[in-house]
Amino acid sequence: MSSERLAGLLDEYAQLEKRLADPAIHADQATARRVGRRYAELVPLHKAADELEQARADLAAARELAAEDPSFAGEAESIAESLPVLEERLAELLIPRDPHDAKDVIVEIKAGEGGEESALFAGDLLRMYTRYAERHGWVTEVIDAQDSDLGGVKDVSLSIKTKGVPEGGNGVWSRLKWEGGVHRVQRVPVTESQGRIHTSAAGVLVLPEAEDVDVTIDQNDLRIDVFRSSGPGGQSVNTTDSAVRITHLPTGIVVSCQNEKSQLQNREQAMRILRARLLAAAQEQADAAASDARKAQVRTVDRSERIRTYNFPQNRITDHRIGYTAYNLDLALGGELDGVLDALTEADRAARLAGDTELTRR
Repeated sequence: MSSERLAGLLDEYAQLEKRLADPAIHADQATARRVGRRYAELVPLHKAADELEQARADLAAARELAAEDPSFAGEAESIAESLPVLEERLAELLIPRDPHDAKDVIVEIKAGEGGEESALFAGDLLRMYTRYAERHGWVTEVIDAQDSDLGGVKDVSLSIKTKGVPEGGNGVWSRLKWEGGVHRVQRVPVTESQGRIHTSAAGVLVLPEAEDVDVTIDQNDLRIDVFRSSGPGGQSVNTTDSAVRITHLPTGIVVSCQNEKSQLQNREQAMRILRARLLAAAQEQADAAASDARKAQVRTVDRSERIRTYNFPQNRITDHRIGYTAYNLDLALGGELDGVLDALTEADRAARLAGDTELTRR
């Protein structure tokens, strides 16, 4: 256990506590929320350190009393037995955590191989994440979507946010960061007349939503084009050039949005996605510098590049990264994802304790 690191984090906790006690900070809600999130991340560490310090003090007192009265020997022994558990808990909390764990996310789902069936499956994934968010009291918002002819989605960007400051600093990212990759489905498509099982896939990209302080964007680096929306008809849709496409020239990243009625609203939504992608790209570069073995979440939306398989005939869900299998696919698609997400979280925890900084992705 690094006493220097512990002292530094406890000092940071004390400074954040002082900042939050100052009414002036709440004049800037974005700053207050950011400080509150970091404070919430450090609360478990502060509590564990306090419990360990108190236990050590109690042990010293019990041993001192036992020297005069043997009846205190049992209490001293009991306290001594509890120390390794408290020390292990504190050591675990001192392991560097994912810096984005407290953040909200943008989930992008793209249909891949499989044509209309893939778009229908992408729509199933969208509903799955939306229902999971509802179960946790999170707020969802479809930023942009391109629907398919049969009611699926070709491409959708979904914002998922916590309400207020997440407890323990465990925001949406801490749960859904495992979902990035290719998801494969095996079932009889509605378009199949002979009852044959088909395999198709959809790609999921999970991005921590960036704040203005996370990413600096020079407006001179942007090319902004406007065009006519291509979605279903409606007031102002398909009649005005309200859709917006933004190209970040230094990186070549392109985002577009056409869901909103006004060009200004579409531009704001597109900028949210662009900030998230730039933050993810910067993080990926930093991770790649530290580990050449790091793999991107989505390389190609191909049936073979899968992290998870959803088998409808067997009502089975399988996560290939950790060998997890459960026969509750219907419940998972209804938003009950905690089983597989808990297993992924535990696998990551075990890897970090063993000194591996990243969960094996395949």
